[in-house]
Amino acid sequence: MDTVVNWVKVAACIAAGLAMGLGSLGPSLGQGFIGGKACESIGKKPESASLITRTMVVALAFAESSAIYALLVALVLLFVVAK
Repeated sequence: MDTVVNWVKVAACIAAGLAMGLGSLGPSLGQGFIGGKACESIGKKPESASLITRTMVVALAFAESSAIYALLVALVLLFVVAK
């Protein structure tokens, strides 16, 4: 019975690592895309840099939310399942 509990803890730790690794892959690519397009837009129209920057920050916050959800899943796996 003790070995089963240890295997559950190992599986929960591996799942937490995968949740963070795969869960942050999409947002990081999205944030890079958002930042690149914002830099292109500021390069084309420097006079609207403040508007582009504000819009970029809001878009980055939305993109980051899925990585935060992945973090919450990983924390639940580590501190609830692998307790």
